[in-house]
Formats: sequence, C-alpha cells, structure tokens
Amino acid sequence: MGGIDERPAFFRFENGERAPLPFSDGEYVRRLAALRSAMFASGIPAVLLTSMHNIAYYSGFLYCSFGRPYGCVVTADDCVTITANIDGGQPRRRSWCDNVVYTDWARGNFWRAVCHVAGAPNRLGIEGDHLTVAMREALAFHLGDPQLRDIAPGAMAARMIKSDEEIALIREGARIADVGGDAIRDAIVPGVREIDVAMAGRDAMDRAIADSFPHAELRDTWVWFQSGINTDGAHNPVTNRRLERGDILSLNTFPMISGYYTALERTLFLSEVDDASLDIWQANVAAHELGLSLIRPGAVCSEICATLNDFYRERDLLDYRSFGYGHSFGVLSHYYGREAGLELREDIHTVLEPGMVVSMEPMLTIPEGRPGAGGYREHDILVVTDDGAENVTGFPYGPGDNVVR
Repeated sequence: MGGIDERPAFFRFENGERAPLPFSDGEYVRRLAALRSAMFASGIPAVLLTSMHNIAYYSGFLYCSFGRPYGCVVTADDCVTITANIDGGQPRRRSWCDNVVYTDWARGNFWRAVCHVAGAPNRLGIEGDHLTVAMREALAFHLGDPQLRDIAPGAMAARMIKSDEEIALIREGARIADVGGDAIRDAIVPGVREIDVAMAGRDAMDRAIADSFPHAELRDTWVWFQSGINTDGAHNPVTNRRLERGDILSLNTFPMISGYYTALERTLFLSEVDDASLDIWQANVAAHELGLSLIRPGAVCSEICATLNDFYRERDLLDYRSFGYGHSFGVLSHYYGREAGLELREDIHTVLEPGMVVSMEPMLTIPEGRPGAGGYREHDILVVTDDGAENVTGFPYGPGDNVVR
C-alpha cells in the first residue's frame, strides 16, 4: 500500500460508455469553434471555464460543486473537463470532450490538473464574473501569474443566440412546463397546502422529462407555488400555508433539462376574485399582451421596457412594478447562470435578433392592506424569428381561465 505522497494528483478514469448528450457532436464542435475563433482574435492560447453554465455549454457536463472547484480547459487543440474524484466516471460519461479527474489528497491538485492541460500560458481566458479572489490567488501561484482576459461577456453573447437544437429543447421544455401547470391547477382546492400543490407539479414535470428525454439526468426541476401574501415576490419559497377561498395564487413551474431552464408563470384566484383584484389582474394581462406584441427582431430591450413603463404609468401602476419585463433562456438556473445582456430592463440596450429566446413577464406587487393586495405575474416564452416571434407557451392566462372553481 503506497504512502500518501505516492497517490496521483490527477488521472483519467474511463469507467463505462459515454452517455448520450442533449446535443449532437456538431453542436459542440460549433460552439467550441466560435470560442476558439475569439481566443485566436484576442491572442489567448488557453481558456479556463469555471462556471456551471459555461462548462455545460461547451462540454455537456453539468457539475455539482459541493465546495469543490470544477473547470474546463479549452486550447487550440483540446477541450478537457477537470472534475473531482468524488464523482467517479460520471463526468467523463457526460462530457463530450476529454476529462481529467483530480484527487483531494493534497491541496492544489485541481490547479495541478489545470496546469497539466493548459501548460503555462502567458495569457489565460477566465470568467471574470465567476473567479473568486481565492481562486485568483491560487491560479497565480500554480500557473505562473498569466495575464488574465475576461471571456465571460463574449461567451454570454454567444449563448444568447440559440441553435436549432437548443430551440427544439427549449420548445419541449415549455411544453413540459405547461404539463406542470395543468397538474398544479388540478391540485388546487381550499385547505390544501402550498407544498402539496407544488409537489404535484414537480412530479408531473419529472415524469414528462423522463418520457421525452430518456437519457437525461433528472435533476433540479422545481415549482414555486405561492398564495396570499406569499405572492408578493417572484422567487418566494413554497410554504405550508393552506389555501383559502378568494386567495390570489402564483403558479411557477421550472422544468430543468440538461441544465436548460424553461418556465411557466401564471396568476390565479381560488373560487372567486374581488373587483379591485380583477382590475389589477386585467391591467397586468393587458401589459403582458402589449409586451408580447413588442417582441420582434430589431426591437431594443430598453425601448420595450420604456413602452411598458409608459403603459403602467398611464394607469398609476408603475410604482408597483417589481423587476424587468423578461430575460433570456438557455443554460441557467435559480442558482447558476444568467444571460444578463438580454434582459428587458432600462439599462440593457441589446437589439433582438432571430434565434434569441426571451420571456415576457410583467409583474405588479400591491402591498398588504391595499385593495387588490398581492403579486400578479404572467410569463410566456418567445423565440425571436426572422419576421416576428413564436410564443411556445400554451397554458392559458387571465381571469377567463384561471379563477379555479
């Protein structure tokens, strides 16, 4: 039995056949070719990706950190995921590219594996929005303090334009979100707990993903089902609150397929809706429909936002708006990733192009104690086309369909 100093810092572990990945070989080749073209133009011989979303985008592997670093090194000739020994052979099976496993017998073995693949480049591409101060110091120590170039904005811009394969996956994700919505609506009755309704939607989506994507890892799909005052925030967790007649409800389903996020969000009322709430709900539905009409190639994110702001301002509702009117879709989740350059906000001036996928999701929050108190939100997913946009969300919205009797 060898001593601890004889154990390897890193090694390759080919355990079993590779699993089918969510996209074709050609799709990963296309993505890497675009990244390498940007590297060549900037004189960057190697890139170290560290985020869940970019590693998944370029390699197919979606890691679970649990306090350990993960990476993907891309050079002119290689693409190699750097993963922890605790995961066994799963990272290689789920990586389109090569894989190196690092051990934790000695501190710094992750960086030794990175150095083994990347060498000692004079310039290194990194994700400036993800590399921590501690990781930056370790990088300098192990790789000779190369000049760092932030490739995160360019990688984000590349991810914002979806391929046909990505759009097909997103379209199916939107359909599965609707499946979760149907299960939730069927579970809504007076006295039921939020958590019970949420579990019905989540279970329905997990089953649908398993049926449609038999080779996918089943992970991370979730539901936020909120009622009463708990609807005031878009990301409020589920509780044990029991539903009551007249409650405002917020249905939010999020199927996750190979790291790809889709969503359905709807306002509902249980049994009845009072006049003040109905007026606000109808105003928000009208804003939603106006927003849907504005999504098209050539439209500017900030200008869409300004038009919707004017709509609310004319109705004395702008002060109740909660956040931006929509965002991009792709490799993202509630705990990783964001294509911040494609959000419908005042400070984002991106021009919509065919192949982009965005939500339209206006929200109003009326404080407790005022007529119509609660959070109102509708959410559809749109694929920008050559001459307009395709709405891939099918679940109905508005008072005509979503007062649950």
